[in-house]
Amino acid sequence: MTRTATLTFDGRELKLPVVEGTEGELALDISELRARLGLITLDPGFGNTGACTSAITFIDGEKGILRYRGIPIEQLAEHSTFTETAWLLIHGRLPNGTELALFREQLTRHAALHEAFKHHFEGFLVDAPPMAMLSAMINTLSCFPRRWNSSPAETPEDEFYEEAARLISKVRTIAAYSYRRSMGLPFIYPDPKLPYVANFLHMMFSMPYEQHVASPEVVEALNLILLLHADHEQNCSTSTVRVVGSSQANLFASCAAAVGALWGPLHGGANVAVLEMLAKIHHGGLSADQAIKLAKDSKSGFKLMGFGHRVYKNFDPRAIILKRAADRVLAQLGVNDPLLDVARQLEEKALSDPYFVERKLYPNVDFYSGIIMRAIGIPINMFTVIFAIGRMPGWIAQWSEQHADSKARIARPRQVYVGNQISDYVPIGDRK
Repeated sequence: MTRTATLTFDGRELKLPVVEGTEGELALDISELRARLGLITLDPGFGNTGACTSAITFIDGEKGILRYRGIPIEQLAEHSTFTETAWLLIHGRLPNGTELALFREQLTRHAALHEAFKHHFEGFLVDAPPMAMLSAMINTLSCFPRRWNSSPAETPEDEFYEEAARLISKVRTIAAYSYRRSMGLPFIYPDPKLPYVANFLHMMFSMPYEQHVASPEVVEALNLILLLHADHEQNCSTSTVRVVGSSQANLFASCAAAVGALWGPLHGGANVAVLEMLAKIHHGGLSADQAIKLAKDSKSGFKLMGFGHRVYKNFDPRAIILKRAADRVLAQLGVNDPLLDVARQLEEKALSDPYFVERKLYPNVDFYSGIIMRAIGIPINMFTVIFAIGRMPGWIAQWSEQHADSKARIARPRQVYVGNQISDYVPIGDRK
């Protein structure tokens, strides 16, 4: 029997069906609210509004749970790779050996950019923001022959999967080229002998006559960063994919729009804020103890970035995984960096300070991902680009799920108008 809730307004009643998710989440179906009672809901930021049903990612922020397609993130971090996890998100299940090998072959085949892309990059100033280049170049992908280096797909479904592999593969090449352009360095072609993450680091850091070979610890850490960011339910950029995709915009346009949403400092720029805070502490001559004291003083105006999370009210399960990776990378690289020293001191102090422990303000994924990328040598303006590479499989899976939903509609939020009532036009000569 369907459960309902009753809404009463001006003597009229409307029974609202209660929708229950597989993990017990409850939602009121208000799709008939305007038609039946002439009402809409007002929910700034959509914090209490479910815009879709989804089978991709489950989060329980109170318990610190994150699962992709039902699989705990801890198991994927231990046993899987970013490429296998990408396949899982897009297809809805883990691949067998043959399927994973085919996907890896697709990623290798699609890694290179059309040579004409070089001319597009040359149109950007060398100090252009890498996220701007990334968004523009993802959109530009739709302007090029989509199968210029592969055989035609047999079905629309096969074509989508080929396009998904194409986008996941090329986004890292675009990202690497964006970095090289900003540094005034020659572009480095992908190496078909290298797997996904190692190939990206090769394109980022190799020189014309000297190939960059990343250590296993560095490759594993960056693989984890990408895997842990692959999807995160209906956040700002993912919702952007669905909103843009709801107009039947293609995959590339929808994901390019998501890059723009991710660019914002309140979303993908969070790990950038961590490094900026560390630099502020270091250059201001503050000790870790002084920074902690300022953070606890509400009147100081100082905020400790990278601690706590608006979704996870206990701990961020991704942060626990990345903390171990950060320990391994810093030990292997032996990096002498004052900002990383500040970060480790802050971590130690905050984890033992009753103020932070009682409020469950633990270091989050942005704190540790920032530390790792700094140690690897990735510049701060590329941090959000790395985030976008990791999030691409989730965006693709969300776009696909929406397009397969027969009940999906074009996004068209309502509003409550609070402007002027009807006003007559005043000729310019009569205006005061």
